[in-house]
Amino acid sequence: MPSLSVRRLYQDNQKKLQLSWIAGSSNSDSKISLAETNANRSLVGHFNFVHPNKIQVIGLSEYEFIQNKSVQDKFGFFLEFITELNINLIIIGNDLPIIPQLKDFCTTHSVPLMHSKVESPKIVDVLQIYLQKALAPSTMMHGVFLNVFETGTLICGHSGLGKSELALELISRGHSLVADDAVKIYKIGPEALEGRCPKLLRDFLEVRGLGIINIRTMFGETAVRVKKALKLIIQLVNADDEYMKSLDRLSMRVETQTILDVPVRKITIPVGPGRNIAVLTEAAVRNYILQLRGLDSMQEFLERHNTAMSENNATLLDDPSDSYDY
Repeated sequence: MPSLSVRRLYQDNQKKLQLSWIAGSSNSDSKISLAETNANRSLVGHFNFVHPNKIQVIGLSEYEFIQNKSVQDKFGFFLEFITELNINLIIIGNDLPIIPQLKDFCTTHSVPLMHSKVESPKIVDVLQIYLQKALAPSTMMHGVFLNVFETGTLICGHSGLGKSELALELISRGHSLVADDAVKIYKIGPEALEGRCPKLLRDFLEVRGLGIINIRTMFGETAVRVKKALKLIIQLVNADDEYMKSLDRLSMRVETQTILDVPVRKITIPVGPGRNIAVLTEAAVRNYILQLRGLDSMQEFLERHNTAMSENNATLLDDPSDSYDY
């Protein structure tokens, strides 16, 4: 189960949310994860005692509710609130004053307490998006991940088939690199995958005979991307005689590959002498984009073929009614 520490959440969002650490810093390494969340409990939200969030945000209404309690009521309230509900983090928003009793209890029970000058609804929105990405299920895949015609394309295949050379040619044609060799795939939504590059490998591409080259330095800033939604998989295979004989030349069957329970469109391209794989890859991506827009060349051909057959036309390839001007 993916998790992150309160310390990392603070570091990643300190500037954006203008966070300052008030109490409970001794428990900064406590982990935030999806393990304890259920239908009645979410990761982050406004102060909720009945269905508590793991990250409780105190805004104007919540602050007024707490301030209306007597000192004795506050003591019992915070005692139950902090010790029994297993809260990971409390954030006071809207630049509201620190509640002394809350600060004391957070210090005593080592519960991280932070203060923000940002309005509480924005805090909730920012952290919900942040946590959705930071705690997304992930897997590592071998291949080259590229942005081809603004379509996240993962090129896979056995070693020696020319994945890196293909990537280099596509980059020289104006496309961009996301990750080479090790591609981290995150599930950021029910049917959405995002590919990212590990920080250590960012900007680099290994090409046999050339070694490791820096794509950003060689081709410029627009030649690299930090992340991209995964939409298409290009599988390179060795085009031996047996495979070519069994190949479905009309590509009647739509292939998909499931990654983290999400199906991804997959296209297999045979690699062999004389085949321009870069052109074929670009054509595959273009055709995929057209299919998304409802323009399917294969379906159009089949409809034209069926229409001609239904009309019992014996001269399908040479229609005398057609006239051409040369």
